[in-house]
Amino acid sequence: MNNDAQPMTSRDFIDGLIRVGLLFLLVFLCFRVFSPFMNLMLWALIMAVTLYPTHCKLAARLGGKDGRAATVIVLLGLLLLGGPLILFASSLADQLTSMYEAYRAGTLALPPPREGVAAWPIIGENVYNAWAAASANLPEFIEANRAAVAHWMERGVGIARGTLSGILLFLGALIVAGIMMAYGAGGSLAMEKILVHIAGKDQGLRMHRLATMTTRSVAVGVLGVAIIQAILLGIGFVAIDLPGAGLLALVVLLLAIMQLPALIVSLPAIIWLWNSGDAGTTMNIVWTAYLFLAGLSDNFLKPVLLGRGVDAPMPVILIGALGGMVSSGFIGLFIGAVLLAVGYQLFMEWVESSRAERGEEDIETQAPATGE
Repeated sequence: MNNDAQPMTSRDFIDGLIRVGLLFLLVFLCFRVFSPFMNLMLWALIMAVTLYPTHCKLAARLGGKDGRAATVIVLLGLLLLGGPLILFASSLADQLTSMYEAYRAGTLALPPPREGVAAWPIIGENVYNAWAAASANLPEFIEANRAAVAHWMERGVGIARGTLSGILLFLGALIVAGIMMAYGAGGSLAMEKILVHIAGKDQGLRMHRLATMTTRSVAVGVLGVAIIQAILLGIGFVAIDLPGAGLLALVVLLLAIMQLPALIVSLPAIIWLWNSGDAGTTMNIVWTAYLFLAGLSDNFLKPVLLGRGVDAPMPVILIGALGGMVSSGFIGLFIGAVLLAVGYQLFMEWVESSRAERGEEDIETQAPATGE
C-alpha cells in the first residue's frame, strides 16, 4: 500500500501558524476600522429590513426606480420624525438654558403644589413637603440639598446628551438605510449566498428568511406597540389636561420599549384625575376606563403583532428581545430575538430529526405481529 501523503515538517507547521495569525490579525484590524460605525450600521440594517417591503411597493408604483423610492422614504422619515425630534431637542435645550440662567440670576422659582399632591399614595406627603419647601425659597432649598441637586443635574445633563446623540444616530441610520434599500436586492442576494455557503442551501435560505422576519416582527411588535401605546396614553393625558403630558407620553414610550407596564404612569394619572381634575364624575369614569385600558393595551397588541410570520413561538422572540436588551442595550432587542429564534429553530430541527431516526429504527426492529 502506497501512501503519497508527506509528513508535516516543522517549517510547514510554522507557515500554517503564521498564515492563521495573519488571518486573525486582518480580521481584528477590519473590526477596529468598522467598530466606530457598528451601531450606525446595525440600526441602518434593522431599518432597511423593516422598511424594505414598503420600499418595494413604492418602487413598483414609481416604475421600478429603487433609488427614487428610497429617497422618498428617507425624506418622509426625516420630515415626519426628524423634524419633531429636532424641535423637541431644541425646546429641551432652550428650557434647560433658561432654567440655568434664571438660577444664576436668582429668579428661578417653582409654583406651589396643589393640595391634591399630598393625597398621592405612598410618596404624596414627601413630595408635597419637598415641593412646598422648594417653592417657598428655592435658593435655600437648593443650598440645603446641594449634593442631591448636583447629582440629579448631572444625570439630567447625561440624559440630555444621550437623547441628542440618539436622535442624531437615528437620523444618520435612516439615511444609510435608504442607501441599503436602494441596493436591497443585491444585498439580500449576497447575504443569502453567505448563509447558503455556511449552512447549505435549504438551511441557509431558511435562516435568511427567519432572521428577516424576526427583525420585522420585533420592530412591529415591540417598537410599534410602544408607539401605539404612547400615542393612546398621550391623547388621554392631553384630554384630561395632565401637566407635562408630552413628557409623560415619552416616558410611556421608553417604558413600553423596555417591556415595563405602562400602568406605572397611567395609574398615577388616574389618581391625579380624581384628586385634581376639573371634569365631572361621569367624565372621570370615562377617562379612568380609557387610561386603564390604554395602559393594558400592550397585553393584547403583542400577541397579534409580535411573532407574526415567524417560524418561532412568540414567547421565544419576546424572551430573546428582553434578554438581548438587558445584555446589549436597545440594539439587543433585535439581535437577541434573531439569535434566539434561529437557535430555537435549529434546536427543534435537531430534535425532530433525532425522533424521526429513532422512529425509523423502531419500525425496522419491531417484530411483525403473528396470529398464532
